[in-house]
Amino acid sequence: MCLGVVVGARGLKGDVRIKSFTEDPSDVAAYGPVQTDDGQSLSLTITGDAKGVVIARIKGVADRTQAEALKGQRLYVPRAALPQTDDENEYYHADLIGLAVVDETGTECGTVIALYDFGSGDVIDLRLTQGRTVMLPFTRAAVPEVDVSGGRLVVSRAVLDEVLNDTPEEDETP
Repeated sequence: MCLGVVVGARGLKGDVRIKSFTEDPSDVAAYGPVQTDDGQSLSLTITGDAKGVVIARIKGVADRTQAEALKGQRLYVPRAALPQTDDENEYYHADLIGLAVVDETGTECGTVIALYDFGSGDVIDLRLTQGRTVMLPFTRAAVPEVDVSGGRLVVSRAVLDEVLNDTPEEDETP
């Protein structure tokens, strides 16, 4: 699970600025050492926050040059390291990716391939059975049921059809 990304160095002593993807930004360091894209294991200690990022010290990183070398590295932990959610309507994105998508009648529609938040709420990206991709708002109206343990997500056929009718095919020119 990606918890954040190093967005730059701060100061001269090796601190880094991290854009956290966790609900509480300081939790980026709460689940043990993180792994980077290139396989490094990093132990983080949060030292503060500034302008939408957390400031962290990384064990073994002692100067600005070393900190700058980490810029762009995504920070991961195994899914098993994260706590279970308390709310039945709260999900980790990674738990939804790969779920089968069906409509209210049980007709197979496709698979969840990604979730995004472009600033106005979560959007779910689906690969439909015919190969086309479509994005739906991740709202109760568009996605009335999520059954992670059952391996499926139910979408509203009416919402799906509306989006399909408003979205040109990939090979169509606008």
